[in-house]
Amino acid sequence: MNEGSDKKSKSVKRRKLSLNQKPAEEESRDKNPPTESASPEKKEAEPDIVRQASMSVPVDFFMEESSRTGTASDIEMAKRAIEQEKRELKERRRAQLREEKARKREESKAARVKHPIGAKLILITSLLVIVALGGVTLLVSYFITNDVRMSAEENNFAINERTASDCENRILNATSSAELFLDLISTADGDEYRLGSIEAMFFERNKSLAAVFVPERNKVFSNRTFLISHEIEKTAVESFFAQESDSVEKAGRGAFELINATPFFGVPMIAIACRLKSGEDNPVTCILTSAEEITETFSNGHINQSCFVNSAGEILVHGDADMARRGEEISGNPVVRKMSESLMNNGQMTFRDENGEEYIAAFKRMSFGNGGVITTVKMSVVLEGINGTTRRNFYIMLGVLSIAITIIYFFSRSLSVPLKALTAVVNEINRGNFNTELFNSLKTNGKDEIGVLVKSTKNEREILDLFSRLTNKGVTSAVITKQIDFEPHLKDVTIFFSDIRGFTAISDGFKKRFGEKSAAEIIGFLNDYMGRMVTCIKNTGGVVDKFEGDAIMACWGVLRNEADDIESGLPRGKISVTALMNREMHKMHVREDALSAITSCIAMRYSLRKYNKDARLFTEAHKNEPLAQYKPEIRIGAGLNSGRVTVGFMGSFDKMEFTSIGDAVNLASRTEASNKPCGTDILITEDTLALLGDYIRSEANGFEIADECKKDEIIVEQIPVEFEVKGKGKQHFYGVVNMPNFDVTDFFRRGDPSFEADADCMNVVGKDGPKNLHELRVLLGIPEPEFEKVNLDAEENKIQPSAQ
Repeated sequence: MNEGSDKKSKSVKRRKLSLNQKPAEEESRDKNPPTESASPEKKEAEPDIVRQASMSVPVDFFMEESSRTGTASDIEMAKRAIEQEKRELKERRRAQLREEKARKREESKAARVKHPIGAKLILITSLLVIVALGGVTLLVSYFITNDVRMSAEENNFAINERTASDCENRILNATSSAELFLDLISTADGDEYRLGSIEAMFFERNKSLAAVFVPERNKVFSNRTFLISHEIEKTAVESFFAQESDSVEKAGRGAFELINATPFFGVPMIAIACRLKSGEDNPVTCILTSAEEITETFSNGHINQSCFVNSAGEILVHGDADMARRGEEISGNPVVRKMSESLMNNGQMTFRDENGEEYIAAFKRMSFGNGGVITTVKMSVVLEGINGTTRRNFYIMLGVLSIAITIIYFFSRSLSVPLKALTAVVNEINRGNFNTELFNSLKTNGKDEIGVLVKSTKNEREILDLFSRLTNKGVTSAVITKQIDFEPHLKDVTIFFSDIRGFTAISDGFKKRFGEKSAAEIIGFLNDYMGRMVTCIKNTGGVVDKFEGDAIMACWGVLRNEADDIESGLPRGKISVTALMNREMHKMHVREDALSAITSCIAMRYSLRKYNKDARLFTEAHKNEPLAQYKPEIRIGAGLNSGRVTVGFMGSFDKMEFTSIGDAVNLASRTEASNKPCGTDILITEDTLALLGDYIRSEANGFEIADECKKDEIIVEQIPVEFEVKGKGKQHFYGVVNMPNFDVTDFFRRGDPSFEADADCMNVVGKDGPKNLHELRVLLGIPEPEFEKVNLDAEENKIQPSAQ
C-alpha cells in the first residue's frame, strides 16, 4: 500500500509539471486486484469481442505486460501474432459492417408499407372520377368564362359611353344656360328691378343651377329656392368662390376647371370655372350646379361602378356619394393614369387593385378640360354565376367520388383493417410507446397469416411493458439490442456536471416580472437552454443521466458493451493475445469517451454564446410589450471527471432509472462547483487529464503531439491551487482553454445538416478562440480570481484548499 501511495504521489507531481503526463499502468493494477479466470461463457464470448477491435496493441504496452509473464521469444512471437491478427480483424470488421448495413436496409424496406391495397384501389378509382368529371367541368368552365368575360367588357364599355355622354350633356347644358343668363343680364342696363326679374326667371327655369358668379362684376347670382331647400347660405356660396380663386385664375388663362364642391356644401355639387365664349375679352364665369341627378345616374344599381373625375384625379361624382363627400382623389388609379396618358378619348383595360382583386375598366375623356368618366366592374362579380356552377359541378364530382370510395372501402376492409391496426401498433413501438393501448384493438381470432402475426406481436407485450419504464432512448435501444441488462456493472466512464451561475437570482427576476406566470416562463427558458446543451451531448455519444433543476448530469461510456473482466483489469499470470487486445481496446474507448466529453463542453461554450446573443435579441424585440418577455443572459460551469462507477438500473418496479453512482460521480459534481472560485467555465480532474495527454502539448511530449491527434488538440491550464479531496489526496484541477481545431459547423451538422454557424459567436472556440485562461476570462466576462483568498470550503465542504 505504501508503494502504491508513493507511485501515486509521484504521478501527481509529474502532472503538475507536464499537463498530460499519464499515470503508470501499475497504478491501475494496484487499484484493481487480480480477478479469477474468465468463466467458460466469457471465454466463448472472447472471439466476438476480438472481432470488434480495429486497432493494434501498442508494443510498449505488450512488453510491459509480457515482461512479467513470458520469455523474450514469447514476446517476439506474440508481437508477430498481434500484427497478423490485427489485419484479419480489420478485414472481418469491414465485412461485418457491410453486412450489418445491408441487413438494416432490408429490414427497413420490409417494415414499410409503400402501397396499401385499399389505397391503391381508392387511388385508381379517384383518378378516373377526377379525370372524367373534373376535366369536363374545367373545360366547360374555361370556355364559358372567356365568353362571359368578353360580354362583360363590351357591356362595361357601353355603360361607360352612355354615362359619360349623359354627364357631358349636363355640364354643357349648365354652361349654355349660364351663357344665356349673362346675355340677358347685359340687357338690364343697370336696372336692378329688371336684373332681379331676369335672375328669378332664370333660376326658376334652371332649378339644378345653384349659383352663377361673375368675377368681373364680383357678383353672385343665386338660386334662392335651391339654397333654401338645401339649407345653404348665400354667404357660403360667396366664401366657396373666394376659396377657389386659384381655379378662377386658371380659367382666366383659358382652362376649363371642374371642382368638387360636395365636401364644402355637404350635398352633391359641381363647380365650373371657364370662359363661356372664346376670346380674352369675354369674362370668366363660375357656375355652381347640382350633381344629384348625375349621382343618381351613376348609382342606378348596376354591378358596374362609374365615377366622374377632373384632370387632377379628384372625384367629382361617384356612385358611392360618400367618396365624393370626402373629397377623395384617385390619381394613382391605373385607369386614371392611362386616361391622362392616352392619345385617344376612350379605351378599356383590366387591372388589379392593391388587394389583388381583378377589374374590367373603361374610360371616356370629356370634350372639355381633361376630366372624364371611368366605369369599372369586378371580375369576381362577373364570373360569380360561372364560379357557382363550377362549384356545384365539383360538389357533384365529390359526391360521386365519395360513393366510389365508400364501396371500395367496404370491399378492402377485410384486408386493410387488421393490417392497419397492426401497423398502428408497430408505429407506436417505433416511437417508443411500448405500452400502447392499441394492443387491445388487435384481434387474435383470425385463422390466416394476419391472425398468426397478431398473436406473435401480442406475445411481446410483456417485454415491451418492461421497456416502457425507460426514459432514455439510448438506454432503451441498448436494452432492446441486449447491449446491457439489469445487473449493475462497474464501468470506466467520464462524468459531466453543469450548473447555471446565479440561477436563484434569475428565478427571482422571473417571479418579480411575471408573478404567477413565472413558472411557465422559467420552464420555457430552461427548455431552450437545456435543449442546446443536450444537442452537444447527443452529438458526441453521451447519455443524459438526469436533470436536477438547472443542473445537468451526463456520462460517456455507460452504454459501452465490454466484458466485466476488461473493466476490472487484466489478471496476473499468463495473458492471451486476445485479452491484451481487449484490454487495449478498452483503454482506447475510455480515452475516446473523455475526448468526446471535453469536445461536448467546447461545443456547449459556443452554444451558450449563441444562446446569450439570441436572448439579447429576444429581450430587445419584446421590450415594449406589457409584461415584456425576456430571456436572461447566463453563464454556466461544467466539470468533468473520469473514473470507475457503478452503472445500472435503480428504483422500483413502477419506476426505474438507469444511472451511475460512485466517488467518481461525486468528484465530478465537486469539480463543477469549483469553477466559480477558479474563474473558469470548464474544469477537468487529473484523472481526465491523464486520459487526454496525447492531445495536450506539454513537457512530457516535448510540446509536440502526433499528427492523428492534432485535429483534437486541447489547451488546458493548471489551476495554481492544490485541493484536498476526500479519498483522493492532494490534486489539481485544470481549466479547459480551447480546442484550437474545433470546427463548429462540422460538429453541429452531425445532427442538423442545415446548421449555419454564427460568426459573432465563433471567438470563444476553435482557431479564433482564446489561447490562455486570461483571454478566456476576458471573453466570457469572468473576473480574474485571487487564489490566495479562495476558500473552497464555502463551495464544497469535502474539498479543502491546502498550502503549496
